[in-house]
Amino acid sequence: MLVVFLGFWTLPLITAVLQENQFVGRTTAESSLNLSQEKQTELETEAKGYQLVLQREPGNATALRGLVEVRLQQGDLQGAIESLEKLAQLNPQQTDYLVLVAQAKQQVGDYEGAAQAYKTILASKPGDINALQGMVNLFLAQNRPEAAIGLLQDALKTATQAENVNGASTIDPTALELLLGQVYASQQRYAEAIAVYDRAIEENEDDFRPVLAKALVLQQQGKIQEAKALFTTAISLAPSKYKDQIKQMATNSPDLETQTEPLETETEVQ
Repeated sequence: MLVVFLGFWTLPLITAVLQENQFVGRTTAESSLNLSQEKQTELETEAKGYQLVLQREPGNATALRGLVEVRLQQGDLQGAIESLEKLAQLNPQQTDYLVLVAQAKQQVGDYEGAAQAYKTILASKPGDINALQGMVNLFLAQNRPEAAIGLLQDALKTATQAENVNGASTIDPTALELLLGQVYASQQRYAEAIAVYDRAIEENEDDFRPVLAKALVLQQQGKIQEAKALFTTAISLAPSKYKDQIKQMATNSPDLETQTEPLETETEVQ
């Protein structure tokens, strides 16, 4: 799936807690079943402690973040949403909180609430890549690929207009093109995806991301030899910390696993 390379260009989200607790697809009932009685009691005690702090200091961000973590471990998404919304209100310039609100609302089936959260971000920051990616995912979850494509095409036009007027844009057009290509690929519109990636490669010869994206699409189509050459190029262009990940993507294909030789590169250990 092409979603594997999204992390290469999106800004870091405050999703560590969500990922650690398998936020996506987990229900409250499943969470409760996975917790021992001792752990449940411990978490409830922690929650009460944070709530006592918030009674005295409603805007205490540390307590709110702690309560979010506890609610997620309990599988209480609605409880987590309440605290996330307060954090978003306290930090209007830090849009990651509102993105997490939208993600949580989508997970509990509140698509309208999720869309409104994303629209609030995009109204003030039309190029916010996390909000755009979230909105795209929301559209795809609703089986609305054309809406996702239209959203990204409009964002690309905005970026182009800003660059023409100001000589520069705060919106990353390459990230938008990569998202657009991903949407096309998810609908098996491979020719359109590759056309988008080719344009991005032409515009950014030293950027490994569109090269990798095109390689993944070709790999998905079974065009192993063509993909192999692009994976090699992507590895040579990528920063050290991404090289091993790209090699692993390349070896997802049996043919590539036997034909691709490791490159002599230094890899950052994280």
